[in-house]
Amino acid sequence: MKSKPLVLDDTDKAIISELEKNGRESYKNIAKRLGVSDGTVRLRTERMVKSGYLRISASVNPLYFGDSLLALVGINLANPANKEIMRRIGDLQGVQSVVNVSGRFDLMVEVFVASRDDLRRFLIDDLSEVGGITSTESFVLLDGVGKWVEQKS
Repeated sequence: MKSKPLVLDDTDKAIISELEKNGRESYKNIAKRLGVSDGTVRLRTERMVKSGYLRISASVNPLYFGDSLLALVGINLANPANKEIMRRIGDLQGVQSVVNVSGRFDLMVEVFVASRDDLRRFLIDDLSEVGGITSTESFVLLDGVGKWVEQKS
């Protein structure tokens, strides 16, 4: 039996808004603020997670410590929109996301690393092992507001 596509209503959006403020907040407290039952919050949250729409995770401020670096790397490929290369880049240490984009690059990669040496390793050593990359251009983020990433080892 095929599942119905996910459709969000105002209650779902309000639950997401509450979880964005504090992903550890209890369903009971969220329910009280929204005027619904805690079962409603629990079931709707589970439905959104199960569908792949929502993920609740811990995030860190990548600009909190002065030594760490957050960079965007524009990449051009010999064969654009290559899902295998996207997956291989996504598996590299420090990679937060890999997206296929329009514009002068084929891919944009968000990288969070602990040091300049780690960024050098990523750009020179790791990416060269992926293959199929014709050029890259890096953009190091110097400051920002509201930017959060996952701390990956």
